[in-house]
Amino acid sequence: MFNLVLVNPQIPNNTGAIGRLCVNAGASLHIIKPIAFDIDEKAVRRAGLDYWHKLDLHVWESLEDFFKNNNIINNAHFATTKTDKPYFEANFSDGDYIFFGSETAGIPEEILTKYKEQNITIPMTKEGRSLNLAISTGIVLYEAIRQNYTIFLENV
Repeated sequence: MFNLVLVNPQIPNNTGAIGRLCVNAGASLHIIKPIAFDIDEKAVRRAGLDYWHKLDLHVWESLEDFFKNNNIINNAHFATTKTDKPYFEANFSDGDYIFFGSETAGIPEEILTKYKEQNITIPMTKEGRSLNLAISTGIVLYEAIRQNYTIFLENV
């Protein structure tokens, strides 16, 4: 139904938890290399529990490779702290790609600039600078599902 895209993830536990989230939400997970850990690492499997083998997983060699093989022009959203547009004002549609950057660097600036109108953020107080990646993906993915709940129910 939806596609979560992790650009250069660095923490295996986050990726494992996001994989588990994707299985339970009926979403595909796309991971863009480089990855800071071995995808088969014990921490990924532990966080993903017994869901990992059920995951619709796609691993891409680079962002260029991903963009060359996926048409995302009108159906992508880029999560960042560098915009004022809250995720709940975005219009999510079945098949959309929702991008999240690495835990330390976020999505590359050139991508955010190129797709500026498709940037979204999770509102936060001034006390923090960001949320955990796994939590962020869950917040945005379930808003996308909420907006498309009828379609979601057809696929459950």
